[in-house]
Amino acid sequence: QVQLVESGGGLVQPGGSLRLSCAASGSDFRINRMGWFRQAPGKERELVAIFTSAGNANYADSVKGRFTISRDNAKKKVYLQMNSLKPEDTAVYYCYGAFSSSSYWGQGTQVTVSS
Repeated sequence: QVQLVESGGGLVQPGGSLRLSCAASGSDFRINRMGWFRQAPGKERELVAIFTSAGNANYADSVKGRFTISRDNAKKKVYLQMNSLKPEDTAVYYCYGAFSSSSYWGQGTQVTVSS
């Protein structure tokens, strides 16, 4: 089983920055895809950024150039640096991990962009 725990959400003004962190743990830890999704009120959950099984970083078009995903494999952590935040980035951000047909989700962290 794998557990994912996010941290770093909060309230920020438009144009500001936040850094989200996700720590993975588990007795049988196997993940080869890891990244971030988000869900705004009344909307479906959507991909934000992810490391593929090949190690490439993919981003949603809406965040390209503003968000950067990174990871520390030794610490089993993945990060999301979010710059130039916009009100439309307001959502619950979820850490996601997967291996083969198994997928795991964190509990989510709220990001609110508002003046």
